[in-house]
Amino acid sequence: MAERQHKGVATIAQVGDFDAILDARSPGEFAEDHLPGATSCAVLSNDERARVGTLYKQASPFEAKKIGAVLVAKNIATHIETLFLDKPKDWKPLVYCWRGGKRSGAFAHILREIGWDAHRLEGGYKAWRKHVVEQLTRLPTQFQYRIISGPTGSAKSRILEAIGQLGGQILHLEELAAHKGSVLGNLPDAPQPAQKMFESKLFAALQTFDPARPVFAEAESRRIGKLQVPDALINGLRAAPCLRIDASRPARADFLLRDYDYFLQHPQWLIEQLSRLHGLQSNETLDHWTRQIEAGDFPALVADLLENHYDPLYQRSQDKNYRYADATVFAADDLSQASINMLARDILAA
Repeated sequence: MAERQHKGVATIAQVGDFDAILDARSPGEFAEDHLPGATSCAVLSNDERARVGTLYKQASPFEAKKIGAVLVAKNIATHIETLFLDKPKDWKPLVYCWRGGKRSGAFAHILREIGWDAHRLEGGYKAWRKHVVEQLTRLPTQFQYRIISGPTGSAKSRILEAIGQLGGQILHLEELAAHKGSVLGNLPDAPQPAQKMFESKLFAALQTFDPARPVFAEAESRRIGKLQVPDALINGLRAAPCLRIDASRPARADFLLRDYDYFLQHPQWLIEQLSRLHGLQSNETLDHWTRQIEAGDFPALVADLLENHYDPLYQRSQDKNYRYADATVFAADDLSQASINMLARDILAA
């Protein structure tokens, strides 16, 4: 019996050995964070989990376990019928829940009884989370970073992506955070992940890098929207050499009008975002920007934002966090896609 149990348990180090990763927790737990590549196969829905938990506390553990067993059995049967009937006998799934106990244990047991080599994750998601937190204090210190810097509208993210397309290693923090890193950084149709999910994504990205090659990233703040960059990573980024994009304000304004084109479809959302600058900008300035949005005069709005908000902010931040003073400068007459590709090639060749 002990041998069979040992065979059915996997450690964090063995996560990559499986054909599929099945998250037996509730959809709410899955949405907050999950192992990379995991599929949500809840054995209790959000409401069912709350119902069983309430019964456990207000009635008795025995009554709760009876109802829980009925619900878990029904849900596992549904997953097998809808998701797994086409899986071959040599299919090898890994199942986990919060602590690697009852929920994943029941699920893995049934899968093993069918004939699949199912394992449950020892310690469950709790062990995974502990592993991620520990690794995010260690992994970031292993790499040599190169920081793409420059004032707002310098196409830093697009240059970073072009570097990646050319084979460079990139850490795209804004993509992982679903945020463009400024007061207008919220994406209208893409909410930011939870902090735990962001950290899991960071860990997954860092795992792919070769320490012998540089990792390119943008000059980000410690906070990206509502999310915080882990200390070891932000400290490593701030200590790295900077590569500054030197483009004119008209070129940057033209780029922003293309890159933030969704403003045109969401004028009221844009007004709401700019209202967050209350206290940093006068009511008269905010009213002026609102009138420009309502009139559809986005070129004038962007020019005003660069001149009166973003560029002064960038100037005040010089030398505070990143090594801007000794940055290598890359000049750009425009920020068309062709120019962005050329800048990426020049940066990689530097």
